[in-house]
Amino acid sequence: MLILDPKGEERHRIEGYLPPDEFRAQLEMALARVSFMSKNWAEAERRYTAVLDRNPNSKAAPEALYWKGVSHYKLTNDHTVLGELPGQFQQKYPDSVWALKTAAWVQ
Repeated sequence: MLILDPKGEERHRIEGYLPPDEFRAQLEMALARVSFMSKNWAEAERRYTAVLDRNPNSKAAPEALYWKGVSHYKLTNDHTVLGELPGQFQQKYPDSVWALKTAAWVQ
């Protein structure tokens, strides 16, 4: 399944079967990505937060946490949120590849 933005550009791709909960989380991630790529930071942050709230144990959750933080930073220009992410990953998703991506932001 391809998720396209209003201009027809691919923003998310889902390949293969996923159980319903994981599929829904991926669809929500796709909508968040469309908002992010449209530079609608507030909407992107809201959508990534919704993924975390509804699907905290999904495979999409670590990625949602990462992009939620980046969206908040883009919206506010407040870099402190990025410094908080490594600790959040250590608590919730320490083995995620997304945790590794926050290593540069350790305070």
